[in-house]
Amino acid sequence: MKKLVLILSLAIVVLSGCTSMKDSNTATRVTATGTIQKLGMSTFQYGTHILKTADKTYALKSTFSLDPYLDKTVTIKGKKVSGYPLEGGPELVDVTLVKL
Repeated sequence: MKKLVLILSLAIVVLSGCTSMKDSNTATRVTATGTIQKLGMSTFQYGTHILKTADKTYALKSTFSLDPYLDKTVTIKGKKVSGYPLEGGPELVDVTLVKL
């Protein structure tokens, strides 16, 4: 009986550890809809573009060009870059997908 309790306790600990790892990963994911613009002059100088939503602005970076989406309403998916925002600037998102 003691072995069964020990095995069940270990199983619960392992499963709860896996769940919290998944939750921390989803906390860094971003999906947002807005208009993409070139970065230009700003008080912050990170990212190449910005996404302006109805209530928030994101700084964007990507391994592909975001220029084809300039001034268009799009939905982006990506991951927050750790260490940002800096000095009151917006969150930095590494964009992995853009949908028109």
